[in-house]
Amino acid sequence: MRHILTYGTVALMTALTPAATLAGGEVNIYSSRHYDTDERLYSDFEAATGITVNRIEGKADELIARMQAEGRNSPADILLTVDTSRLERARAAGVLQPIDSPVLEARVPGYLQDADNQWFGFSQRARIIFYDKAEVSDPPRTYLDLADPKYKGLVCIRSSSNTYNQTLLAAIIENHGIEAARDWARGVVANMARAPQGGDTDQLRGIVSGECEIAVSNTYYFARAIRTDVSGVSDQIDMIGWVFPSQNAEGAHMNLSGGGVAVHAPNKENAIKFLEYLTGDQAQMYFSAGNDEYPAVPGVGLSPSVAALGFFKPDDVDLSAVAERLPEAQKVFNEVGWE
Repeated sequence: MRHILTYGTVALMTALTPAATLAGGEVNIYSSRHYDTDERLYSDFEAATGITVNRIEGKADELIARMQAEGRNSPADILLTVDTSRLERARAAGVLQPIDSPVLEARVPGYLQDADNQWFGFSQRARIIFYDKAEVSDPPRTYLDLADPKYKGLVCIRSSSNTYNQTLLAAIIENHGIEAARDWARGVVANMARAPQGGDTDQLRGIVSGECEIAVSNTYYFARAIRTDVSGVSDQIDMIGWVFPSQNAEGAHMNLSGGGVAVHAPNKENAIKFLEYLTGDQAQMYFSAGNDEYPAVPGVGLSPSVAALGFFKPDDVDLSAVAERLPEAQKVFNEVGWE
C-alpha cells in the first residue's frame, strides 16, 4: 500500500542516526550539487568520522561521462546529483552499483529509492504553481489545469530540455497515462506567455515583471527568496501566491536530490557511511536550513523559510517507475513542439 507523507509547519524529530564512529580514510565524491551551503555537510561528516572528503564538482552528464571513461581506474566513490532523470541516467550508464544498507533502507522511503538500490534520495523540492495574486483569482489547482485554455498566454515555464520538466512530464505519464500527458503538454505550449527561457528563478521574475501571470518552479527557489535577497523576486514577493497542485489526487510532484555508490568505488565502505550520514537528522535538517529543501526522511523538522509554504500532500509515486517513463516524456515534448 502506498503511504502519504504530509509536509508542513509542524514536524516531529526522529532519533539521530550517527554516520559512524571515527573511522579514518577518505571518500571521493563526484557532485553536481553546486550549493556552497553543502560545505557544512562535508565538514560535519569529516568531524564525526575522521574520513577525509575529496570532491570533484561538475555538471551531471559530464561527471557520468567521466566515470565511464575512467572505468575501473575511476577514483569516484559516490555520485551526487539532482533530479530523478539524472540519477536514472547514471544507473543506465552503468556507473553505479547496488547498495546493501539497512540504514538507508530504513530511513529513506521506498518510493525514493531505485528498485535495485543503485540510488537513494536525500532531499526533495516540490514543483508547484505560482501566480500573480492581483491578476489571477482562480489559479490552476492541478498540473492538468495548466493546459486549460482560460490560461492562454499566461504561463511561464522552462524548456523541455530541463530535467525538472522532463521528470514532471514522466510523472504525469505514470499517473494519468500517455494521452493525458500529451494533451497536457500540447495545452501548456498553447498557454505559454513566452518561449521557454531561463531557470526557475526567472519564471518567478516573470510574474514580478508582469511578463506572465502563472509560473511553474521548484519550491526551494521561492523559499530562498523568503530567506535571502533574490534579485527581482524578494522585493515583490508578497505579490506572488502559490498552489501545491493535485491535492485531491496524486499530490504535488517532488524533485529529488540523491546519490549512489560508484560501480568501481575504491572506498566503498566509506561511501556507504557517507550516504548513511546524509539520512541522519542533522544532515536532513541542514538540507532544509541550508538550501531550503524538504528532507527525504519523514519526521525531520523544516526551516522557517520552507515551513512558511505550509502543509501539502506530496506525490509518492514510485520514482523508479517515473524514471522508466523519461524516454516517453522526451518524445511527447518533441511531438508537441515544446522548445
